[in-house]
Amino acid sequence: MSPVTLAALLGFFFVPAWGQSSSSCSSTLTPTNSIKPSIASGYQAALVATGLTDPRSIEFDSAGNLLVIQAGVGIESLQLQDNGGTCVSVKSKKTVVQASALNHGLALSQDGKTIYASSAEAAYSWKYDSASSTVSNTNMSVVTGMNTDDHTTRTLFMSQKVDGILLVSRGSTSNIDPLAEMLSSGHSQIKAFNLNNITANGYDYDTDGLRLGWGLRNSVGVAEHPTTGGIFSVENSVDQATRDGQDIHEDNPGEEMNFHGYLNGTQYSAQGSNYGYPYCFAAWAPSDIPDNGNLTVGSQFAIGTLNNTINDTYCAEQTPPRLTFEAHMAPLDLVFNNSGNEGWVTFHGSWYVNVLYELEV
Repeated sequence: MSPVTLAALLGFFFVPAWGQSSSSCSSTLTPTNSIKPSIASGYQAALVATGLTDPRSIEFDSAGNLLVIQAGVGIESLQLQDNGGTCVSVKSKKTVVQASALNHGLALSQDGKTIYASSAEAAYSWKYDSASSTVSNTNMSVVTGMNTDDHTTRTLFMSQKVDGILLVSRGSTSNIDPLAEMLSSGHSQIKAFNLNNITANGYDYDTDGLRLGWGLRNSVGVAEHPTTGGIFSVENSVDQATRDGQDIHEDNPGEEMNFHGYLNGTQYSAQGSNYGYPYCFAAWAPSDIPDNGNLTVGSQFAIGTLNNTINDTYCAEQTPPRLTFEAHMAPLDLVFNNSGNEGWVTFHGSWYVNVLYELEV
């Protein structure tokens, strides 16, 4: 199943239960798929939009319009009618960018006047007018050189703490990507690019930018803490894991939340460090791992055939995750509340294990 931001997939808005009841809405939409969300106590949810084609990411512009990037289609603006609570509906739709190459990433500049979107190969920018939901006739290639197979989403995140800094996450080219071992490949890395200093030629992903981390298999979700400015990501870990010939894939390795330091000059010794991939991963069920020694949940351990070079001692030297989630939950996005004391992670689950994990927040 392809990664997709959960909010975009469902088209649901979630609000605390003290908001207006959805039963008072003049009309409600019915999902066109089989998804029937189970809502936690204290929350409500309602479907906002249908008829979208493979929606991947969403952003609100300065006029309150909901921008949606649809893979293979482009960017659409949804003007919303908000009647309180979960009574939110689409008043009108408008195509902002029509481009079949766009497939995932979406971001807005701090002033809301530039829109960024990604294809498998590059990140692009357009001048944007939120009042009319229109863009400039020409775009600029901001970051190029990212064309790889398999994990082709290029998550974009614009810092809200340091003006003009665009983060770009690039995954691996296969389940186990040997090229990710080489810094020069640019595979499985998160980088920050200063758009205040950009030239007409843009940036090359492999050679330019500030590296926030490497050895990150497929970090689809990227977020910035609203008070400290710390950068976090959530990572989809490896499938088909074995260790010394034993299949351990059912409950290992765990998915990860990683920390990458700051963009504002605050020192963090592990910024730009190796997070382990393609050799090291976070344990979720240590007891299922042969020769597990002192491994605990979140410990970095080696998969495959261990040797004098690649082993648990080597993996213990790589940067571990801040949090470890159950194997194969497939985290896709991370969002903090305004105070930064809570965060939400979306998961799309996996077909890959005996007990299926469902879409959830």
